[in-house]
Amino acid sequence: MTTTTIPSLAADRETNPLKGLLAYGQSPWMDYVRRDLLTSGQLKKYIDDDGLRGMTSNPSIFEKAITGSNLYNDILNSPDAKKLDANGVFEKIAFRDIQDACDIFKPVYAASKRRDGYVSLEVSPFLGFDTKASLAEARRLWKAVDRPNVMIKIPGTPEGLPAIRQALEEGININITLLFAQSAYEKVAEAFLSALEARAAKGLDISHIASVASFFVSRIDTLVDSQIDEKLKTTTDAGQKALLESIRGKVAIANARLTYKKYQELFGGSRWKALASKGAQTQRLLWASTSTKNPKYRDVLYVEELIGADTVDTIPPATFDAFRDHGKLRPSLTENVKGAAKTMADLAKAGISMKDVTDKLLADGVKLFSDAFKTLLDAVGKTAGTRV
Repeated sequence: MTTTTIPSLAADRETNPLKGLLAYGQSPWMDYVRRDLLTSGQLKKYIDDDGLRGMTSNPSIFEKAITGSNLYNDILNSPDAKKLDANGVFEKIAFRDIQDACDIFKPVYAASKRRDGYVSLEVSPFLGFDTKASLAEARRLWKAVDRPNVMIKIPGTPEGLPAIRQALEEGININITLLFAQSAYEKVAEAFLSALEARAAKGLDISHIASVASFFVSRIDTLVDSQIDEKLKTTTDAGQKALLESIRGKVAIANARLTYKKYQELFGGSRWKALASKGAQTQRLLWASTSTKNPKYRDVLYVEELIGADTVDTIPPATFDAFRDHGKLRPSLTENVKGAAKTMADLAKAGISMKDVTDKLLADGVKLFSDAFKTLLDAVGKTAGTRV
């Protein structure tokens, strides 16, 4: 793993907080894709002024970009669109945006020696529980975009894991999305390690393979806090009430910090060192869903509390702007790990099952993206006058 030099407090005050994240070893990416961001020069400005190092997309983001603007009318209203189904038209839009974004990020990719500068494109969320189809889709998207700094997103479902492992072994950059549970993360890391070992055993290059494990944050607190509220309605015991209140808004951060501790263990041992000696780079944890959903919480809470070396934070635009304005920098990710373990123990004492929480969030996440993708395809089909 890389070592990180922590800047002085004086330097912190003089630095754009977004750029300041880089000094702690964290790469800020943006959770956003839209045509005018690429064509106006704004993306280049984010890279130059804010230290932006990558970009992610998902069906919800594309749905908002396409249905909420007329930026894609050149494709939607083209004669070619009439010859394609809705998914074909969407892919013409998505491939162009992803390719252009990859090209804009190419200098970052080169300067970081292939550590950053990536743009993610997701396999169809309809395939989240189909191993064979997910792998075929990942191969197809990788070939179609044809950029070394694209990452193909595959959900970290049980069915997605074999596809993830095989795609990595084939040399495809993979962003594993919709991770909530520590146990799921460990399986994803194992898939990454074993894929690189398999490539190395064949004498194949492993230095160019990049992967991130996208661990979702704020959705955990949203669900846990709602369960805390329900329990408080029926609990009369003062001690139990105090216990429930003590974990409000803390579970997501605790879960992430403990997962990072596992990352340090997995990528700090002899097994990893053997791969690193062949040029491999670690599969970084990427913090996703880092906007604050609860207005009672600080709007940059999840960015501030998860700053650490060898990580990525993919930040939505509003949170990106907020952190630039008033974000505070400190190496927070490794703080009070014992306290994080206590929070998770207290969660169980309060009668809330973390497994049930993460299982629900995974199922809900796949459905959310599937619903957004269906809405997107319906809108594209209607606008382009083609079949869905």
